[in-house]
Amino acid sequence: MTVQVLFAGRPALWDSYAAPLQTAMTAAGLDALVSPDIDPAQADYLLVGAKGAPTDYRPFSRLKAVQTLSAGVEHLAGNPTLTVPAARLVDPGLTQGMVEWCVGHVLRHHLGMDAQIKNTGANWAPQVPPLAWHRKVTVLGLGALGQAVASALVALGFDLHGWSRSPKSIEGVACHHGADGLTQALEGAEITVLLLPKTDETENIINAETLASMARGSVVINPGRGPLIDDDALLAALETGQIGQATLDVFRIEPLPEDHPYWAHPNVTVTPHIASETRPETAASVVAENIRRCEAGLPMLYLVDRARGY
Repeated sequence: MTVQVLFAGRPALWDSYAAPLQTAMTAAGLDALVSPDIDPAQADYLLVGAKGAPTDYRPFSRLKAVQTLSAGVEHLAGNPTLTVPAARLVDPGLTQGMVEWCVGHVLRHHLGMDAQIKNTGANWAPQVPPLAWHRKVTVLGLGALGQAVASALVALGFDLHGWSRSPKSIEGVACHHGADGLTQALEGAEITVLLLPKTDETENIINAETLASMARGSVVINPGRGPLIDDDALLAALETGQIGQATLDVFRIEPLPEDHPYWAHPNVTVTPHIASETRPETAASVVAENIRRCEAGLPMLYLVDRARGY
């Protein structure tokens, strides 16, 4: 019997996903129809994006599982109408994109590149940055993306610290966990990268207290989730100089409103949620493998933990 896979991502994305998904299904040995036009009551699997996902899953009466097309799953974790397994997307393209974006901005701030890029006063004033091993960089969140970013920064020689909810072990990274571990990870951090999921526990994890524990003049980089940051606390820390610069890719409201103070702040870089995009050509293989596993009675990869919210 043909497996019915309903594509419920943004309609504008369908053209870029159609061929890679069908090719990946065939390569996985699946007789599958992938389409945005399948009747919900006939769908075996549902592919959803971060935006536009159903809020009521009861019409999907024969649904076996949901697969996201993004790393974010907060729109699924707390939905009481979703009673089948849900898997988040962890694919090589998304991970590589996140590594490149994070490493690029860490190096930009580490090397003080903005001073040269913005130097319009013919000011010849050499400033030699410290070597990477003298710079404490902290990554909050050591899931698949956080581990990949941390390992890439270790390869460059940074004094790398990481923090997660539960204990982790990553070569070259001083790993911390729990409330006490958060304090240790942030104490004296000169660059902090946020790669945590959005949960009740992580909302506003960057607040007046945690910002004060970082090194004076430090940098906050957020490609994770907007609600991780108490915006008022960050703006206040930027005004006092406790935080020297912030590079922000995600926000509580997107697009970021035109009158938001982040736009006008000279020490804030706003990027429009581009840190890492799902690449259809790499995501399709992960999607097909998860459907193959489910059809074979095997557990799906990267299942969402509803209790934890990610």
